Amino acid sequence: MTDTLLRGRILTFHSEPAGPDDSAAYSYIEDGAVLMRDGIIAASGEYAQVAPQASGATVIDHRPHLLMAGFIDTHIHFPQVQIIASWGSQLLDWLNGYTFPAEAEYTDTQHARAMAGRFCEMLTDHGTTTAVAFCSVHAASAEALFSEAASRDMRIIAGKTMMDRNAPETVLDTPQSAYDDSKALIEKWHGTGRASYAITPRFAITSTPEQLAMAGTLASEHPDCYVQTHLSENHDEIAFTAELYPNARDYLDVYEGYGLLGPRTLLGHAIHLKDREIGAIADTGSHPVFCPTSNLFLGSGLFDDASLRARGIQSGIATDIGAGTSYSMLQTLNEGYKILQLQDQALHTLRAFHWITRGNADVLGMADRIGTLDAGTEADVVVLDARATPAMDLRMDRAETLSDELFIIQMMGDDRAIAQTYVAGMAQKEG
Repeated sequence: MTDTLLRGRILTFHSEPAGPDDSAAYSYIEDGAVLMRDGIIAASGEYAQVAPQASGATVIDHRPHLLMAGFIDTHIHFPQVQIIASWGSQLLDWLNGYTFPAEAEYTDTQHARAMAGRFCEMLTDHGTTTAVAFCSVHAASAEALFSEAASRDMRIIAGKTMMDRNAPETVLDTPQSAYDDSKALIEKWHGTGRASYAITPRFAITSTPEQLAMAGTLASEHPDCYVQTHLSENHDEIAFTAELYPNARDYLDVYEGYGLLGPRTLLGHAIHLKDREIGAIADTGSHPVFCPTSNLFLGSGLFDDASLRARGIQSGIATDIGAGTSYSMLQTLNEGYKILQLQDQALHTLRAFHWITRGNADVLGMADRIGTLDAGTEADVVVLDARATPAMDLRMDRAETLSDELFIIQMMGDDRAIAQTYVAGMAQKEG
């Protein structure tokens, strides 16, 4: 494979910035370069130092744009690509009115394959190079997504959703079939290329105790798999869960009792948490996932980032398509900033961009592979244009610092601000 040398300004994080002046947390180089070879970053740093290592490489000059690690989305629903921006209602009504009918269509293999292609294209158009995705209850939907991601050499973490009650028959499985289908998918895809499997009980409401026990068995049999589910998104959801599991101390205790918590567990939303639940999340090393555009769209509530951080909990941040309203991790940061502002919590733009790159990689335990521009990591790179729209261009005329530029991209940017996306060293956007 021919080497590719990207030239431009580069920004990569070494740790989470403690504040706006924490320059030790990142490296910023005005005339930088990233050398990509066989899907891996072979070298990065000052152009003058990297260029001599790139004899015969294809050189792509992205100046004056900014090169960063590709964005990471830690909670997204693949089968909901066609119901994004469906007129809003509360969570449970939204699931019954939009989600379950749409997901029922994924029993059709051809439909699943077609949507998998569109889904991956939407991700990379918006600068996302790694996604943690819920598929439908049908094994064919997971097959379609894993196959599509493999064809692009794209890092994907996904799983067949497990649901055996409180949903239409068209989207239900059984405890045994969920176990069998998940087991087969794990054996075929987990650790194959850039794929990882996530054991995926949708949430306590749609799984019987027998099914959650099966999920726990899978987790114990495959401790290197992820577990993804939903937690405490909506007050009605919490009340219904309490009715279904009357012996549980709280919502989280349902999952805890079946051995589903741990450092590889991703808990979507986690808005309305009791103190005991926060303590258990901290003790088990599990990870809440902040989904700001979805939380606002469904009126679910405000994620309390500061309280979780105070307990040493590391949270992810994600789009939650399709209740989330944008594939853009930039727009996710935009709305996340506002949610935290409402609670007098600051989200400085350096921490924001760390969150959607190295921060989410840390949550996934993959910072040695994705989330930075370090040599030896996977060549997932996004090219950011801070003057992508007339409004951004006008605002940039007054930008004086790197933080000014990043904040403009964060608050005003979307897919138009993504000049190019590279997945395993290969350009994804046309034109």
